[in-house]
Amino acid sequence: MKEYIIKDNDSGQRLDKYLTKTFDKLPKSLMYKYIRIKRIKINSKRAEISTILQKGDVVSLYINDEFLVETAPKYDFTSAPDLLDIVYEDENIMLVNKPQGLIVHPDDTEYRDTLIMRIQHHLYKTGEFRPEDEASFKPALVNRIDRNTGGIVIAAKTAAALRILNRMLKIREIDKFYLCVVHGKMPKKQDILEGYLEKDEEKNIAKIKRSKSDNNRSIRTKYRVIAEKGDLSLLEIELLTGRTHQIRAHLSSIGHPLLGDGKYGKNADDRKKGFKHQALWSYRLKFAFNEDAEELNYLNGKEFSVKKVWFSEEIFGISPQDILHK
Repeated sequence: MKEYIIKDNDSGQRLDKYLTKTFDKLPKSLMYKYIRIKRIKINSKRAEISTILQKGDVVSLYINDEFLVETAPKYDFTSAPDLLDIVYEDENIMLVNKPQGLIVHPDDTEYRDTLIMRIQHHLYKTGEFRPEDEASFKPALVNRIDRNTGGIVIAAKTAAALRILNRMLKIREIDKFYLCVVHGKMPKKQDILEGYLEKDEEKNIAKIKRSKSDNNRSIRTKYRVIAEKGDLSLLEIELLTGRTHQIRAHLSSIGHPLLGDGKYGKNADDRKKGFKHQALWSYRLKFAFNEDAEELNYLNGKEFSVKKVWFSEEIFGISPQDILHK
């Protein structure tokens, strides 16, 4: 018989989920049988498959040792550099300024060097992330941005922070603001653009429609003109909805594509002028909780921004701090 005490980051999940993640040598059919015949108990009492584990619970396993070989830890993240531009950090969260060109999660093109791998490596080195002590939780990202977009990404250090921030993001109580440069002068100094975004999954491209259909979703994009120079405009964007490629596709659809955008813009012309990266940056965010954020209530009302955005300074001579006071 072996016993395991449930820690913070393993609480809040079903018993069967915990067992599956922790003991990959235990067949599911046997796991369900052992729960049914009381060879798996919680706090010395009969357990159910759907029992939600709480911190401090003792899971007792009356099972042959061959099935209790814990899933071997995989520290793939140590192969990634731990280079991070940290905007803010406390015991629950990190706000990281992601550089352009870095993907947030592993994909078919890159597995080793990703933002989440860098974050996990950093927290492992500081001792805040000890994977050998965690059965299932790893520091995770709350939001994501495209490879070629730079800016703030939120990472949760604990399971509780991840759960709370995912909920706040879903109900839109985290305000996200972007800076971008577009071609041309906007028709108004500020406005809210509305439309319907349809995603072509095969081509990985978004199309903006004027009318609703079963294949699209409504979008709202709020903009404010910060500065103009020649045929270029610097905009602050507030996402009132958050869809894939929303800013890039929405502005392009009204004739104002982003500078350097290879998918929705005039990339060939822009590259000739020396602009090889799209001018889009998630430069600030604000926690605006109306609902109870539990242990994260201390973040309510706090606002964070990056110190530099290359295109606002190189083209317009304006820093993010200047924009905050405009």
